[in-house]
Parts: sequence; C-alpha cells; structure tokens
Amino acid sequence: MGVTISGVLENAAANWPDKEALVVADQGVRWSWKELRERARKLAAGLLAAGLEPGDRIGMLAPNRAEWLLAQFGSAYAGLILVNINPAYRLSELEYALNKVGCRGLITETRFKSSNYIEMVQSLYPDRVPELDVVIHLGNEAIANMHRLDEVMQLGSEQSLQTLDAIAQRADFDAPINIQFTSGTTGAPKAATLTHHNMINNASMSAAILRFTENDKLCVPVPMYHCFAMVLGTLLCATRGATIVFPGAAFDARETLQALQEERCTALHGVPTMFIAMLDDPDFDTFDLNALRTGIMAGAPCPIELMREVIDKMHMSEITIGYGMTETGPLSTQTSPDDPIDLRVGTVGKVLPHTEVKIVDENDEIVALDVPGELCVRGYNVMLGYWGDGSAGRWMHTGDIATMDADGYVRIVGRSKDMLIRGGENIYPREIEEFLYTNPKVDQVEVVGVPDEKFGEEIAACIRLFEGETATVDEIRDFCRGKLSHFKIPRYVKFVEEFPLTVTGKVQKFILREQLTEELEQASKASQTMGAVK
Repeated sequence: MGVTISGVLENAAANWPDKEALVVADQGVRWSWKELRERARKLAAGLLAAGLEPGDRIGMLAPNRAEWLLAQFGSAYAGLILVNINPAYRLSELEYALNKVGCRGLITETRFKSSNYIEMVQSLYPDRVPELDVVIHLGNEAIANMHRLDEVMQLGSEQSLQTLDAIAQRADFDAPINIQFTSGTTGAPKAATLTHHNMINNASMSAAILRFTENDKLCVPVPMYHCFAMVLGTLLCATRGATIVFPGAAFDARETLQALQEERCTALHGVPTMFIAMLDDPDFDTFDLNALRTGIMAGAPCPIELMREVIDKMHMSEITIGYGMTETGPLSTQTSPDDPIDLRVGTVGKVLPHTEVKIVDENDEIVALDVPGELCVRGYNVMLGYWGDGSAGRWMHTGDIATMDADGYVRIVGRSKDMLIRGGENIYPREIEEFLYTNPKVDQVEVVGVPDEKFGEEIAACIRLFEGETATVDEIRDFCRGKLSHFKIPRYVKFVEEFPLTVTGKVQKFILREQLTEELEQASKASQTMGAVK
C-alpha cells in the first residue's frame, strides 16, 4: 500500500464514517472514524498554528488514553514525526530522549502512578532541552509555559486546515513518521526511525492474516508507546475499519477481562505475561469471553502450555504468534489461524509477504535447514535506521537464534546473548524452558546462565509454581533426568514469587542473572530453595 498514515484515517472515515473507531471506558470515550478524523485534523491544525513545522519531532508521553490516537494521526496530518516516549522514563531518560532526536514539541500526561510529568518537564524546560519549543499537557489547569490540549485544538484556522491538505498532497510514504526507542537494557536506547510504508503495510498484512473486518473489536492492553499497539493495534484496525478498545491506562488483568466481556471483543493482543495474569485471575471463570476468536501473542517467547490454555480457556481458536522487533516495523513472521495446533504453538510461523529472512552462522554464511543460526531480515518493513546513528544497512541482524524447516516455518530457539556455553556446549534456554513448562506444577520459568569456574557457565532455572503447588529442587531435577541431555539439566533451581519485568511485560533476564550471581557468590551452600547438583 502506497499510502500515508493520515491517508489511512481518511480512507477509514470515508468507508466507515459512523462505525465505532475507539472505545476508552475509563474516559467515557466512544468515537466514530469520522469523529476521530475531525479531532485529529483539529489537533494537527493547532500544532501548526502553535509554531511547529513539517519534519519537526513531537514527543508523546502518556499511558494508553484517547489522546494517543489524536497524537498519532494528528502528527501525521501535520507532517510531524511522532516520538514515542515510555511513560516509565525517569528524568535523565526523558532528557536523553528529547535531546537525542531534537524534539520541538511534546504532548504529556500530567501525572501517572509515581511519575509527575509536569514537574519532570519543568525541571528540564527550557535550559536542558534547548530545542523544545511547544509543550502541551493533557490536564485541565493552566500551567506556565505550557498549553492545554483543548486550547491547542482551537488554535487552527480555516487556512491551517487547508495547509493540512497541501501537506498531504506532497507527503512521501517513504519518509520518516515515527521514532521508537529500543529498550536500552545494555546501554543507551537507540531511536529506531520508521516510515509510513514500514508501519502501514505491516499492519495491513497482519490484518489479512487475522481475517479482520469492520465487524471486529480489538482489545489493546499493550502500551501505545510500543509498536505492538500503535502498529498492530491502531493502524491494523484503521486499515479494516475495526474498533479499538483500550481497557485501561496500563495493563490490569481484571480491567482487561471486563473490557473483553463488556465490549464483546473478538480479538486480543498481548505479551505472554499478560495472558498468564488473566488466566491466573481468581474470578477468571466468571467472565464471558465467548466472543473472542483471534489476536496476537508476541513480544517474548510464548510457552507451549500457555498457548494451549489460551486456545482452550479463552476461546481464541484462531490465536496467532507474531515475531519481530521494533526495527522491523514490527512483524517479520506470523502463524496462520489455519496452521495445525503444533505449528501454532511451536513456531513463530512463516515469513510475511514481501519480507526476506536468512539464517546465518557466526561467519555470516547461510546455514542449512533446521540448523540454528542468527535470523536476519530485510524488506519494506525494516526501519530507515537509528536517528543520529546511521542507516539500517542491507540486512537487519535480529540477535535471535532461529531455525527454518523445509516448509518455511521459523522457530526461535533463543537469543544470541542468552545462549549459554557450558563446557563447550551451546545451550539455548528456550529449549529447557519449554520442557519445564510440561511439568503441571510450573506456572512460569526463566532459564539463565551464571558464572562457573569449571564449566564457564552453569544453568539456573527460576520457577514460579501455580498457586497452591509445592515442589523441591530435587523434584525438578528428577523431572528432567532421562528427558533432557545431562548437560542441559539445570544445576541451580530457584523458586520465585515474581519476575523482574519491563513495563511491556518482558522478563528482564539480565536482572535475574545478576541476582543469582550475587546470591551464589554470597552463599557457600545451596539454600532450601536453591540446589546444586553434586
């Protein structure tokens, strides 16, 4: 599709003008596609009247709320580049993000949870963020040197609305339109720069796989600052006229279950930990989820047992698994609703149309079928590059270890940085995790490597048991014996109540690794909840 993001909304408003576009229960919002278009254009005209110009970067700092869609589409109408800012950022991270890409504008929530965004911005603006000119807040009070969003939406004139049409006529769908920061778990976040073409086509192709129509309702509990929500959520729905449902400002299992029931949602996106939390809700069986049929589980490895529960208990018979990364728009592969169950739970599907992948060894040579290697991607979906840090290059190296079989199905077997080397043996944690999930007592498991004088690295399994279950270290190891190769049996087993998570629900394995390493250094013997094979 050779179309811009504002063009997608124009098409949706023309084709489904009175169809519900957005539902945000806690804000009392129910907008049609026609209403969303009108509001987005008013914001766009106001942004230009406030002094911003096409090509300027404008940050969006807020949890999931209706204004996110106004920012996403309004910035596109005005020819601005939207910069997604993680609402969990602290002061130094916000300062870095704004300066890294030279934001001239910022739309911000006033406060959320423990964050007071107004105080954060006031401590930075203007001296520490020299390029920032226009700050807009989502509150109702007058704040010095800031505009209220509703005020900005009244600034536009008939002339500025006509300017939007002129911007649309000369807009290039290959131009940058969105900047998303990578997680930055191993250094300063990089600013992945995406185009209209990257995002819209990725959304449309996924919509086709999910068989989306204007009759679908998609529940989006994943955060809008991430590509999972703003590409595979809002843009995906816009290409088909489907309804977007925000269950709350941030993920809450109970709120999501309520939204699924009350809105009769047909689809749900989420990362594995979100599905686990919903299934673990003590009142899960009281919710009517019979309208559900499909959705995407992505963002982290999807345990086989969890997928089976989602299909059986949440009625998501057409659930798919997607694989990708921010830098690839995001999806590169996706399973099909028609794939056999074993392929839908054991693979990440086939490569999407118009996308190429190769799997290579450490010498960048393509490996044979069913042989693990690093997955590399190229095609329309690959970002332009990292803002201020060069272009993406011909192939995007994902850092993920994968195999491809003769039928084209891709399996992710681990991260290159997560791979363990124990006594010269390459070990992929994902394989051990999948096996441990077959233990009926295991609710969640994460496997990491810890330093070892003899073998270089040893295997540690952090396990959360289902509520009411008990297990011992020896019991877990005995479960593995005879079923896993001896060198793949975890030497260390630790039972935990929770895992360190990012705000998107991904387990932070590097924190687990650091915690375990410190505990092992301090302990001369294994405790009751951590054992070592002697």
